[in-house]
Amino acid sequence: MTDLNRIRNFSIVAHIDHGKSTLADRLIQLTGTVAERDMKEQLLDAMDIERERGITIKANSVRIEYPAQDGNTYILNLIDTPGHVDFAYEVSRSMRAVEGSLLVVDATQGVEAQTLANVYQAIDADHEIVPVLNKIDLPAAEPARVREQIEDVIGIDASDAVEISAKTGLGIPDVLEAIVTRLPAPKGERDAPLKAMLVDSWYDSYLGVVVLIRVMDGVIRKGDQIRMMKTGASYKLDKLAVLKPAMVDIAELGPGEIGVFTASIKQVRDTRVGDTITHERKPAAQALPGFKPSIPVVFCGLFPVDANDFEDLRDAIEKLALNDASFTYEMETSAALGFGFRCGFLGLLHLEVVRDRLEREYDIDLITTAPSVIYHVHMKDGEKMDLHNPADMPDLTLVDHIEEPRIKATILVPDEYLGDVLKLCQDRRGIQMDLTYAGSRAMVVYDLPLNEVVFDFYDRLKSVTKGYASFDYQMIGYRQDYLVKMSILVNDEPVDALSMMVHRDRAEGRGRMMVEKLKELIPRHMFKIPIQAAIGGRVIARETLSAMRKDVTAKCYGGDATRKKKLLEKQKAGKKKMRQFGKVEIPQSAFINALKMDG
Repeated sequence: MTDLNRIRNFSIVAHIDHGKSTLADRLIQLTGTVAERDMKEQLLDAMDIERERGITIKANSVRIEYPAQDGNTYILNLIDTPGHVDFAYEVSRSMRAVEGSLLVVDATQGVEAQTLANVYQAIDADHEIVPVLNKIDLPAAEPARVREQIEDVIGIDASDAVEISAKTGLGIPDVLEAIVTRLPAPKGERDAPLKAMLVDSWYDSYLGVVVLIRVMDGVIRKGDQIRMMKTGASYKLDKLAVLKPAMVDIAELGPGEIGVFTASIKQVRDTRVGDTITHERKPAAQALPGFKPSIPVVFCGLFPVDANDFEDLRDAIEKLALNDASFTYEMETSAALGFGFRCGFLGLLHLEVVRDRLEREYDIDLITTAPSVIYHVHMKDGEKMDLHNPADMPDLTLVDHIEEPRIKATILVPDEYLGDVLKLCQDRRGIQMDLTYAGSRAMVVYDLPLNEVVFDFYDRLKSVTKGYASFDYQMIGYRQDYLVKMSILVNDEPVDALSMMVHRDRAEGRGRMMVEKLKELIPRHMFKIPIQAAIGGRVIARETLSAMRKDVTAKCYGGDATRKKKLLEKQKAGKKKMRQFGKVEIPQSAFINALKMDG
């Protein structure tokens, strides 16, 4: 039985690359939680993709035991969270399970947009926040300036911020002491009915579904019969453990503790993130408030390259959705691609990661359609419909007007790149809302249409600012605009996967860019292929991909010119026939690359 005053639950929040995962490594190493021979960089980033890209995608948890200077041993439960805007939902969930946060700020770069977004989530969750200045050993570090910036921009006192270098281990003992002395102990009653929050769950091929919980009240023991309050499913616990990143079996978990259990759960959909777990016989009176459901902003279709893989894809998507609560899906069919799923994501990086995970972890070849956002289509008869896929756009004569989603984007950028950023936002039909300065950096707030941001706004922003700008956004609602559906026709056949909604004033430029790009990406065939962009029945841009040509006249040397002509005419007729019956193969990479706009 652990005394509540000896437990500290905390998460680490920071912008991308400010050193969250490295700090977690040092805390684990210094307390001897993992044997020295098992230590490796980014210990909590378990997925291959995380290690390759050097980013955290999943929030991960670890239990650390720390003998403090006051002579007591404390149990520290750490949840390491992602920094990217696409995984903000992961962060908000982790926040609800802990009482305090370490705010890590890079002493060379200062406060960035994601630092702001993540720290506001911590403040929303009523966290005690301990500022930590990392990379203090670098010659470019300016701790005094960054302290001032934290106070000015975020508004929390940074006078006693802990100065560390997570890479070299400098100042790590001070962080451990600060966690014990400055973060609050959890609250909870041991004798009350069991209330545990389901923080996360994932699928393990040996154990079935593994569930990560934070106990609020009561005690959970191995062998207990438990019930999920939202889904009503009931299970008997097989195994109860704490994560030291590896699972270590434990007899019971009391209030304030974080651990995992397995219960031979076969049905993936029984474990809903944010659900409350209680005892079957002595249930709690009411459930915990849970989490706000995540709202996907980008949609795209995922189809198996081989139609026979559809069942495998369904299985893989179910398992993945269990592990990633911010990912939504529903079935759809397409004339060209067969059966597949229409999936919702929090952003393009999220989409890429989910696609990579499906291909790697479940070995399925996928075709991904053009990402799109949800439009509200108001019909003339007063009906309103949500348009997820531009291919489903109703007849224009029946449509009264279309509304598109808008976002409020916050961009922090050094002064010298401000002009480029303003131009980029104006080009994307943005409306400037605010411009203020935090030291030598400008903070620009823009109202932007989401469909202009979805494609490659982030990449463009990084390139015009040489990587110095940081960007964060939130949805603010819908607004009417003059939008049209642009179809792409290859060999006179519409390609569903490439149709998109565009602003009427931009349509010609977009269309021209798209057909030029496709001309480079589609391999040449034996016949000529016209590539067109059209709005309704009107073609607005066209390119022709010339045919591969075999020299049929090679065997004619000398002799009559008409013989050569005859052979060429024959070849032409063959190509014409071929074009009528020929099928144009568009490679998968062409779909993805055609959608990346370089404007």
